[in-house]
Amino acid sequence: MRYTEELIEEIRTKNDIVDVISSYVKLQKKGSNHMGLCPFHNEKTPSFSVSQNRQMYHCFGCGVGGNVVTFIMEYENYTFVEALKLLAARVGIQLPETEESEEGKRQASLRARLLEINKEAAKYYFFQLKSKSGQAAYDYLINRKLSMDTMKEFGLGYANKTGDDLYQYLKHLGYEDTVLKESGLITYEESKNKVYDKFWNRVMFPIMDVNNRVIGFGGRVMGDGLPKYLNSPETKLFDKSRNLYGLNFARIARKPYIIICEGYMDVIALHQAGFRNAVASLGTAFTGLQANLLKRYTQEVLLTYDSDGAGIKAAIRAIPILKEAGLTARVINMKPYKDPDEFIKALGAEEFQKRIDSAENAFFFEISVLEQEYDLKDPEQKTRFYNEIAKKMLTFTEELERNNYIEAIADKYNIGFDNLRKLVNRYGAQLTVGQLEAKERSGDGSKQKVKREDGIKQSQKILLSWLIDDTTIFNKIKGIIEPIDFTEELYKQVADMLFTQYYTEHAVTPAKIINRFESKEEQNEVASLFTAGVAGPLNQLERNKALEETVIRIKKNSLEMQSKQAIEQNDIQRLQEIIVKQRELQNLHISL
Repeated sequence: MRYTEELIEEIRTKNDIVDVISSYVKLQKKGSNHMGLCPFHNEKTPSFSVSQNRQMYHCFGCGVGGNVVTFIMEYENYTFVEALKLLAARVGIQLPETEESEEGKRQASLRARLLEINKEAAKYYFFQLKSKSGQAAYDYLINRKLSMDTMKEFGLGYANKTGDDLYQYLKHLGYEDTVLKESGLITYEESKNKVYDKFWNRVMFPIMDVNNRVIGFGGRVMGDGLPKYLNSPETKLFDKSRNLYGLNFARIARKPYIIICEGYMDVIALHQAGFRNAVASLGTAFTGLQANLLKRYTQEVLLTYDSDGAGIKAAIRAIPILKEAGLTARVINMKPYKDPDEFIKALGAEEFQKRIDSAENAFFFEISVLEQEYDLKDPEQKTRFYNEIAKKMLTFTEELERNNYIEAIADKYNIGFDNLRKLVNRYGAQLTVGQLEAKERSGDGSKQKVKREDGIKQSQKILLSWLIDDTTIFNKIKGIIEPIDFTEELYKQVADMLFTQYYTEHAVTPAKIINRFESKEEQNEVASLFTAGVAGPLNQLERNKALEETVIRIKKNSLEMQSKQAIEQNDIQRLQEIIVKQRELQNLHISL
């Protein structure tokens, strides 16, 4: 058996979508909706909309959408049942024992098998590190001043030079090729009928989730091979943009902040020195998903990227991402050393703690980096520098906070508070005017979007959205528009559910409809149906006209398609009925 629709709906309705998503994403109230940066793709301008009224979310940038259940499934990479269990526990609902669907069972079984395979691989790599063939890798780690206890705690290992020994080991344990292909540990070269281990001749770093389960691996090559570091590809378990190396330890370190490093060795060196709240991004630029992940465990982040040019750029990129997630950031100065690993070896833990205590405010760090681009002895360059500072001040949306930073920067560079504030306000006014002009040129982007989309499809989407916003429209179009008039198959299914909901319950719940669709693609598209609309507010006359034109366009298209079918089937009587309806359509008048 499966969970009843009533139980699923009870869990969904008791978990307010704004409350749930706010624990993952920083949201701001904008009109009737809440907006934030999409957690499913990188963006600088918020396009992720959460509707409390509809209990749905939709990203106008990448197109994802759904209800509170689908959000947890997508964000946490959970199955439907796993997401339901999390949400039920959140609101104190005890779930009865139940059996999953066949697909749910298959996915859960696959994930369990992949976790087993990763665990076995980690054990195998660790064994190889202590073997004769792993001597060079073991010596490398000893030379990096790592103790055996640290190697054990992080499960460090070695992948042999031979091409397929891990594959042979896993096959010996009984794992099938179909599952091994999903693990990311084995490479299948179908054309040559050959199988290779993904990692070879590398020191291995198991990557664990917050529950200490191995979900992937990183490997550091022995010798001069490239790439120097190699990560597991994305799998059912592993998405590098949503995980952080060392977070399984850092989250329980009981520190008021988390330290972000660049590499595995930095994290391990800091942990060994007693700084167990260190993490690293996984061979990729720091992402908004990782920032949101950190926000679950801390409010403050200390950046300790390499002190070279690349590390400074990485810090500059990460600071606004952390700010958007609602996290406070400071930057640790490690000069004259390159990274935490070198610093700890040279000066020790006590000196590193002093650097933590004196870590620089992230905005001041950004300004100090910016200052290096200008010669402040040159009046012209000095003026340009001050102008760039003023532009950066616009990132502070709260006036009190902005004024505090203006005061601090004005004092540091001897600009004068009033002079700098006027400069900031001038750029703020220019930005507002520019946004208004861009909005006027593009029609808020909606007109261009309408042109790109097929007109009939857009009309059907708009009507579905209006039916949710104003259920009185159901009575206005009764006898005129029916689910069959929605010619797109998915739209027709949604319309049928929506009309049935209204006429049986006298209310509509769009979030409930999403649960009826299983694929992510369908869920996203259904969510987009409920968020279509016309740009800008409309007065009563404009609304009446827009509704009337939309209904006529949909009905006209439907009748045309029905007439074609009647002609093909040589159904004269049906064709005559359609012709009568087409004439009646010419005199149709609808008002709200």
